[in-house]
Order: sequence, then structure tokens, then C-alpha cells
Amino acid sequence: MNRRNVRLVFLREVRDQIRDRRTLFMIVVLPLLLYPGLAIGMVQISFLFKEQPRTIVLLGTENLPAEPSLIRDNHFDAQWFASREDVDKLRVIHDGPPDPSTASSSADKAEAESNAALLQEGQGLAVKAEQLEGLQRKQDAAQKDRNTSEAEQLGEQILALKEELAEQFSASKIQVLIIAPKGLKQEVERINRALSDRGKAAALDAGDLKKARLLVVQNSADEKSAFAYQRVRLVLTAWEQRILQERLSEAKLPATLAKPVDPELLDVAIARQVSASLWSKLFPTLLIIMAVTGAFYPAVDVAAGEKERGTMETLLISPAARSEIVLGKFFTVVTFSVSTVLLNLLSMGITGRYLISLARNEALTRMGADSLAFPGPWEMMWLILLLLPLSAFYSAISLALATFARSTKEGQYYLTPLLLVTLGLTMFCLSPVVEIDPFYSILPVVGPALLLKEVLASPGSSAPLVYGIPVLVTSIAYSLAGLWWAISMFNREDVLFREAERFDVRLWIRHLLRDKESTPSFAEAGLCFVLLMMLQFVAVRFLRGGVVVNDGRIDPGSTLRLLLIQQMVFVGSPALFMGIMLTTSVARTFRLRLPNFRYLVVACVLPFAVGPLSVALQNWLQTWFFPPLPKPVTDLMQTLGDPGLPLWFLFLAMAVAPGICEELAFRGFVLSGFARSARPGVAITLSAVAFGIFHIIPQQVFNATLMGLLLGLIAIRSRSLLPGVLFHITYNAIETIRVRAGDSLVETPVVKWFVTSGQSEIGYNSLALGTAGVIATVLIAWLIFDGRNGQTLPEVVSDSQFDESQPRPWTKNPAVPTVGEWE
Repeated sequence: MNRRNVRLVFLREVRDQIRDRRTLFMIVVLPLLLYPGLAIGMVQISFLFKEQPRTIVLLGTENLPAEPSLIRDNHFDAQWFASREDVDKLRVIHDGPPDPSTASSSADKAEAESNAALLQEGQGLAVKAEQLEGLQRKQDAAQKDRNTSEAEQLGEQILALKEELAEQFSASKIQVLIIAPKGLKQEVERINRALSDRGKAAALDAGDLKKARLLVVQNSADEKSAFAYQRVRLVLTAWEQRILQERLSEAKLPATLAKPVDPELLDVAIARQVSASLWSKLFPTLLIIMAVTGAFYPAVDVAAGEKERGTMETLLISPAARSEIVLGKFFTVVTFSVSTVLLNLLSMGITGRYLISLARNEALTRMGADSLAFPGPWEMMWLILLLLPLSAFYSAISLALATFARSTKEGQYYLTPLLLVTLGLTMFCLSPVVEIDPFYSILPVVGPALLLKEVLASPGSSAPLVYGIPVLVTSIAYSLAGLWWAISMFNREDVLFREAERFDVRLWIRHLLRDKESTPSFAEAGLCFVLLMMLQFVAVRFLRGGVVVNDGRIDPGSTLRLLLIQQMVFVGSPALFMGIMLTTSVARTFRLRLPNFRYLVVACVLPFAVGPLSVALQNWLQTWFFPPLPKPVTDLMQTLGDPGLPLWFLFLAMAVAPGICEELAFRGFVLSGFARSARPGVAITLSAVAFGIFHIIPQQVFNATLMGLLLGLIAIRSRSLLPGVLFHITYNAIETIRVRAGDSLVETPVVKWFVTSGQSEIGYNSLALGTAGVIATVLIAWLIFDGRNGQTLPEVVSDSQFDESQPRPWTKNPAVPTVGEWE
């Protein structure tokens, strides 16, 4: 690697980007204008915004208690509002006597006519609302008497009446309708007198206290109605509390009687903590969004723009290697990504400081501007430290996508899915219930965002000391993986010099069916994986209907049948169908050939070695790394441990079916497709990751990925699917027996030397783990070097070297070339 060439490419790209006015505007000018503009807009909105008053219709005003008064003129009484400014936000139209102070101008007459029309409309709605309430009471009584037929008949009437009422209410200009029934005033006075007379109060029962009550009608599907109802509810609650206090006062009882606990709120938050909470939500969001946007546009310009300008060929014939060119472009994109974030933070800081200086203004004080305290040096140091690997990650991904794009227009299209994924991760990190833990710390984007959120929210937190190294190491690893992807894209001539083409679905399907090859392509393997994931998602709805529940308990037999159907229909069959339709050689695609006997022996022995290690690793990680298993999963495992299930059926559904179907899909079609365009190690890794993601649950994803690496290694070395099927079936069968077996297995001769009895399942002792570790190491090392004088994995197997008509002999296969021949 020539650092001078990298530096020259870097300086060239930086000069080109600085000369571009659009880049300078997006990176430098826009951040300096954006946040001051947002601040000015917020201030203007705070002064100019005026909430539109909502229309409330109150019927039966004469039935309301005289004291305390609920309404005054055309509004609710101001004493029921926490702020006097909220009084005018609710316009109350009632059927009580008009305000004598109202002038008789033409505008007032028009308003009176409008109010009269609303009252008439409200009275029509009130009739139907009272009818609906009466039907609901009858239905409740019928259900209490277990009169099913009458309850169903009333339910149909309620549904029809509710639909009619909903249409009329939505068509009206009324947001909330309040109906005070006849006798409400007298009922309140009667209960007050009864409470003042202790003898009569003792005779009151629950039925006497609920004879008359207000009826409030609102439409929760209408935002205006729902918002108005929330304000009305606060008013009615405050008014009702005053009635209760006066009732207790007349009964010579303490006012605190209605609040036996009456908790008192003590808020100990200080200004520094409030500002830290604000920055912990704002800075991670800004860091992620600005890092991706600041990286993507320069990446599109230095890669796809290079193709459009016609300078790619000139650059490639320079003395610099392609990896050096990619590194120079990569450092350019990182520079602009970091600059975008820092300039946005600087602009935000200057704007915030200016707002603080204006905190004497009452409006700004209400906005909390006087309580803003910016993060200290420790927090800013971690922000910069986390910014670098995050920007490097997005720069590498953006550069790879931009290199793949044919033009800048196509490159910008790739920004949309990248932004959507980034926004989804950002919203996940902003959730108050999500905190950093060992599992989240190794995830891309999520780890740095959660760590920064914890550092800003709790300045004295020990999270940086605990999770700082895992977050930084994994972030750097993801960045290097993205950079490797970008370099691999830049090394492909078909990517750098492909031209724009029109896509025709009919021609594409005709091409797939006519121009078939012996094995699937890389894209077809990826399509198979996406199809399997989509089928898993779609199958949930159909399979859920087949679950049988007896006395509140899931029938384990029905669960096993569904698992069997899911494996055959939604895993094995799609892969077989794609292999038949898209390739000319099903045998080669799915490695349907007889392997060397040694691989069959290894495939049968290796599960007994890796099984205990896998269980011990999962149990260890479960205690501190992975989140707890979802309850449906634990319930399913308990259900499958039912001793009433036939053992053969359990093996068929949990071991045989997954062993065959999943191997056909992932070590058959998917691995064959990945191996077409990638080195064997890369193909094995990609198929293992796809196999792990297919299992969805984090614990299973981790374990399945590790097992996928072994299965892919066995498939590549043996050039056959059969050893992997045997390994998969044996491994799942061992796990099924371990979970299903009871304490009797611990007492079995020989077996008791290696297993221990746990609370819910059988475990392995130190002797078993040590023995398994030695055996697994020897067998895996033999698979890697294949026992042939240190020969490593071949990179590509040509058609001539894979002759399906010649079965592989049980001895050393002379068709497999030596190390020198591979080179």
C-alpha cells in the first residue's frame, strides 16, 4: 500500500469537492443557516400561533347544579382551567338564557342564528345518543342474565344506531356534545341533604348514587373532537371535584376525605439534568442523520459522478492501485461526513447560546431556554470519538453503493432505503425503554447511538468504561467490512463500466427461464433468501390459525404439525422450485452426490462435540449478553417438552424436517449461488449469516450463524449435501433429547459422567466440555485443512472438476487438485 498515492487521490477528491458549489452549500452554508432559521421560526410560531376554538354544545343547562357554576356566558367558567388563556379555546353553545350584555349588531344576530342551528343539530344528536345509551344498558342487563339471543339482537341494533349517529356527528360542526339529563340538579341536592343527615346517608346504596349523570359524546377518530374532549374532560373533572368538596363540607366532613392517599409530587430535576435529557435525545439523532447524509452525497459524486464525467478510465490507468484509489476516496467522504456533523453541532451551539441570552423574554422562558446547559468536555470528547467510526461506517457503505450505481441519479435512489433503515434505528434508540447493554453494544449504529445517549443523559455514568471498547471495536470492524465491500466493488470491471439499461419484466423472466446456467447466480441466491424471509412473515398468519388450544393450553401435537408444514412448504419447497426453474443442474445446485465416507463419519461425530460447547456458550451469554427469550418462545419450548408427545414425531418435526429442508435451502441453493461470485470463505460466511438471520430470535441467530459456518465448511469440503444433512439432524436430535429427557438420563451409566441436572433441562459438566472442546478442535481443523498436507480451501470449482456422472470414490479423489494446481 503506497500512502503517497492514497494522499494524492485524497487531495484530488477534496479539491474537486471544494470546487463544487452544491457541496459547499450542503456542508458549510446550510448548517449555518438552518438552525438560526429554525430558531427564528420557532420564536415566530410561539408569538403568532393561536389555537382555533373548539365548539362544545351543552344541552339541559337548567338541569345543572346552580353552584358551583359550570358555564359563564359562552365559555366554561375560568376557575376550572389551569391557565386563564385556555378559556377562549372552548366555545360553549348552550340552551340556557342568553347573555344580556350581548349587543344586537348584525354580526351578533348572525352568530345567534348559527348557534341556534347548532343547538337544533345537537338536540337531534342527543335523541339518538340517549337511545344508544339505553340500548347499551339493556344489552348489559341481557348479558348479565345470560340471555344470548337478546344480547345479539340488541348488539345489531346498537351497531346500526352507532353508525347512523357517527355519520351525523361527523357531518356536524360540533366537536363535543354534553347532555345534562333531567333530574340531575335535584339528584345532587338530594344526595347532599342525605349526607348532611348521617342517618339518611347510611341508607344510601350504590344504586342511589348513579341515577342521573352527564352524557358526553365525542368522536375519537376525529382529531379535533378528541382534542376538544381532552380539554372538556379536565374542566368537568375540576368542576366535579368542587361539587364533591362542597358536599363533604355540608356533611361536616374533611375535604381530604375523597383523597385518602393524596400523593404529593416532588420533582428533583435540576436545570443541568433537564438539558442533559434534551441533548441525549437530540445529539444522537443529529449525529446519525448528519453522518449518513454528509457521507452519501460526496460518495455519489466521487464514484458515480466519476463515471458520468468520463474520468474513471483516466484514474484507473494511473500508477495508484485500485485499493489506494478507494482509500483516497474513502478518506474524502469521511472528511466531509465528519465536517457535516461538526458544523451542524457548531451551528446548533451558537444558535442555542443566542437563545439563552434572550431568555429574559417571557415567551422564551416558557420554552425553557434559560435552563439549557451544554455538554461538558467529557461528553463532547465521546461525541467526537463515536462520530469517527460512525462516519467511517456510513462512508464505506455509501461509497460501495455509489460505486455500484451507474449514475448519480441511480445513486441518489439508493439513499432512500439507507435513510429509512437509519431513521428506524434512530427511532429505536430514542425510545426511553431502550438502554445500552452488551447485546446492543455490538450492533451497528445502535451501539454508538445508545452509548452517546447514556453519556449525555448521565454525565457521571460508568457506561463508557464498560461499553466503550466493545462499541468502538465493533464499529471499526463494521467500517472495515464496508470498506472491503467498496474495494471489492471497485475491483469489478462489470460494476465500474456497466451502462444504464432499461428493465423489462417480461424480458427478465424470459432470460431467467431461457439462459439458465448449471448453478444459481449470486443475485438469485440473495433472491432466494429474501423470498424465504418473506414467506416466513406471510406464513405466520396462516399457521397461527392451525394452533389448537385446549383449556387455555396450546396443544403440542398441533404445534409440531405446523412446524413440519412450515419446513416443507415455506423452506424446502421454494428452494427446490427455484433450483428446478432457474438452473440446468439440480444435482450440482443442491450438491446431490455421494461424498467421501470420512465426511459422513465427521458429520455424525462432530454434533456430539459442538453440541455441549454450543449449549454452554448460549447459557453463558444468556446470563449477561442476550435479552430474555420472549414468553411465546419459552411457552413453546415447555409445550414441546410434553412427555405425552410421541418421540418419533418430535424427531421428525424438530430434527429430520429442518435438517433436510434448511440444508436444501441454505447449503444447497443459497451457498451454491454465493460461491459463484465469491471466495469459498466469503460464501460460507454469507450463507451462515443468512441462515442465522432466518431464525429471527437473537439467541437463535447467534447459534445458527455458528452452526452455519460449520455446515457450510462441511458442504464445501465434501462437495455434497448429505454430510450437512446428517450433521443437522444429529445436532437437533441431541438437543431434542436433552430438553425432553428427565433426571433419569443423569443416572444412565457412562452418560452420568458428562451431564448434570439443571432446573429445567440437562446440562454438561466440565469433563464433557473439555472432551468436546478437544474433539471439536481436531475435527474442525481437519475440515479446514482436509487432512491433505495442509491444503486449504479451494477458491473455485470449475465445471470440469465437478463431474456429476463420476461419483466420488471412498479414497482420496484424484479429481480434486492440489495446492499448486489451485494456484
